[in-house]
Amino acid sequence: MLNSTILIVSVVLDYILGDPPNWPHPVRFIGYIIKKYEKLIRSTKWMNLRFGGFLLTGGTLITVVGVSYVILYIAENIHFAFKIIIEIYLVYSLLAGKCLDVETMKVYNALEENDLQKGRQMLSYLVGRHTSQLSNEEIIRGAVETVAENTIDGVLAPLFYLALGFYFRIPVQGILLYKTINTLDSMVGYVQEPYREIGYASAKLDDIANYIPARLGSIIMILSGMILGYNWRNGIRILKKDRRNHKSPNCGYPESAVAGLLEVQLGGTNTYFGEVVYKPTIGNAIKKLKPEYIKDTIRIMYGAEAIVVLVMIIGFTICEFTL
Repeated sequence: MLNSTILIVSVVLDYILGDPPNWPHPVRFIGYIIKKYEKLIRSTKWMNLRFGGFLLTGGTLITVVGVSYVILYIAENIHFAFKIIIEIYLVYSLLAGKCLDVETMKVYNALEENDLQKGRQMLSYLVGRHTSQLSNEEIIRGAVETVAENTIDGVLAPLFYLALGFYFRIPVQGILLYKTINTLDSMVGYVQEPYREIGYASAKLDDIANYIPARLGSIIMILSGMILGYNWRNGIRILKKDRRNHKSPNCGYPESAVAGLLEVQLGGTNTYFGEVVYKPTIGNAIKKLKPEYIKDTIRIMYGAEAIVVLVMIIGFTICEFTL
């Protein structure tokens, strides 16, 4: 019952509150640690940057988990209920569904107002690619790809590792470990300079951490699409056909699922840090990209989240009655 309560309250809080900008947030703390360690490693002139990247990754993970243990230990010694409140706050703040919804809807609203420049600006806050010259369709594509990829990174994978954490009786550490890996990848895990060497370990660890969630999550996204009335048969077909059409071993899976469900084409060439990155396309352009597909992808995300939460609650309930 306690596990289900923590899960339900956390998900509801995320849906209602999102990420208030002035509230303390664990990802900001994680980002602060990463920046400090990166600066220290780069200032150590004798250190090989690739080796330093392994130290950056390991040091950040150890620091974050260590701090979380101390905080929860102190909270439990104050009162058990206080520890539960801290756990709920941490889990809620590490789910990114509402934040993703709000930020990508800013892109949608700008395009609905025919403000192309604002749409580019809003998208630039969400992606690493250059947005200053993007067309209307390219902006939509960027927003849809962002929601598709982050349905895994920001919602389903955190829930997956939360479930593992509950199983091993360390729920907060499970989701914190994943979000730390994900934040490391977001900040330094690029193949372009100046991160190619120092971000190598973070990028590879993120690939490993997302391996199962990306594949399982994409199937759940198609199930969500089927329930919501999208073309699930095409979703399955495109997932099978184009899941590997991405430089990332994982991102092609959710993008293929969404491209198939919406009958649109994603992928293609983008510019990152001044470097042109050529990518194959994903899906078939049965339909022309339009702003409404941003909202459709958000609906698929919420549907997939609801499915996972329901499965977790059923799992918790079965465990409580059988153990």
